[in-house]
Formats: sequence, C-alpha cells, structure tokens
Amino acid sequence: MSTIAVLGAGKIGEALLSGLLSSGRSADDLLFTERYPERAEELTARYGIASASVPEAAKRADVLVVAVKPQDIEPLLDELATLVSEQTLIVSLCAGLPTKLYERRLPDGVPVVRVMPNTPMLVGEAMSAISAGTHAAPEHLALVEEMLGSVGKVVKLPESQQDAVTALSGSGPAYFFFLVEAMIDAGILLGLPRSVSEKLIIQSAVGASTMLAETGDHPVTLREAVTSPGGTTINAIRELERHGVRAALLGAIEAARDRSIELGKAHETD
Repeated sequence: MSTIAVLGAGKIGEALLSGLLSSGRSADDLLFTERYPERAEELTARYGIASASVPEAAKRADVLVVAVKPQDIEPLLDELATLVSEQTLIVSLCAGLPTKLYERRLPDGVPVVRVMPNTPMLVGEAMSAISAGTHAAPEHLALVEEMLGSVGKVVKLPESQQDAVTALSGSGPAYFFFLVEAMIDAGILLGLPRSVSEKLIIQSAVGASTMLAETGDHPVTLREAVTSPGGTTINAIRELERHGVRAALLGAIEAARDRSIELGKAHETD
C-alpha cells in the first residue's frame, strides 16, 4: 500500500488524513507536514500520524498531496524540485494551479493529478474533481479516486474544465451557506427567535438536499411540487426572479471561474 504524505495540514489536509484513517489506512502509512509545531503536536495526538519535514516526507512517501495555499506554492516547488522523481505521484489540491506548473518546476516525468475538492470533506461529503497531467497514468487516477472516495464523491474530467469546477463546487458550499444565512435572517425579520429560525432552515436545507440526491428528480420538478397555483411559494419565486437572483448567481459563478484562471496565470513565466 502506498505511503501518503499531506504537505500542509490545514482543514482540508486534516480532513483528508481523517478520511484515509476512517477508510482503513494505517497511521503508519500516513505523514503530514505542518509549519506550526503546536498544530503538528495536536494532529499527532489526535490521529497518531507522524509529522515530518518536507525532505523527510518526500523520501518516505510514494504520494505527496500538496494542500498549501496557492500563494505558498513557489517555495514548496523549489524545495521539491531536488527531492522527487518520476516514481513520486504529486496530487495538487491547490485552487487554480495547473498541472503544467508542477511539470515545469519538477523533474521531467513526474506524474501530477490536479484535484478540486470542497470543504464538506470535513464531514465526509466532499465533491472532488480530478484531472490527469501529462505524465499521470490511469493507475495514478485510480489511486487518487480511491483516496478521495474516503471523504466523499469523485468525478474525473479534463483539466480544461477545472476552473469551472472550482467556481461551481469548490466555492459552491459558500453560496449555500450565504443563502441559508439570508433565510435565517428573514425568519428573524418575520418575528421568529434565531434558534427557531436556524433549526427550521438548516433542516429544510438538509431535507431538500437529501431529496435531490435520493429521488433523482430534476430540481425544477421538485420545486414545482412545492409551488401551488396562487400560493405562497409562487409569490416568493416571483420576487426572487424580479430581483435577478438567478442572474446574480450566474454572474457570481463566472466571477469565481475568472479568479481561478487568474490564480493559475499568476505563476506563469515567459
């Protein structure tokens, strides 16, 4: 079984480590790097996984999962350039960073798989999209799919679609949280206690998402089932359309896609 090292044990990195343990991997087959000693000690105490320096992780692991912030990638790649070979699989969880960036900075032939996960990984319900770089073979994709399957669902797609995925599902949870926040505030505006409003909306969100996942019905079909002629829901929908909520969402997701593209271009060289 492969040894996996997570470079950057923030929330997403920790969630992946936790998921891998839950799926049956031994803590002895896992490593992580973390710049803050207190954080490293906390994670080792919680999961029994050893921390390591980047050189140590690169020497011991077959798979290096890069989970640092995009702005921290340059010094990490400088360090990895002398540590990895084509026998090392690089798995990038960094938003907006293309596989060609890694391929340009690392030794020739190093396989790279680009991943766009999202924060529901923290509760084992991630939606992750994976794409192969130039040197990544089907067995590399299969290994990454197995890894990420321990913390949610996985789709494979061309890397050219990754910026769209980043905008849609990578940032997607924030859109839902924003909507839930607004609906809770609406309940307070209508006179409900915050605790009651929160319980009503959060459970409604859970129920609606479960219906979407389990019935297989189109969202329009499910919405129409709630929308009676001349009723309360159709009046609410009319207001949402009048205020351009649908157009605002389309524009917001396009803006997120454009920012993802910018993040990748920031690391391009002439």
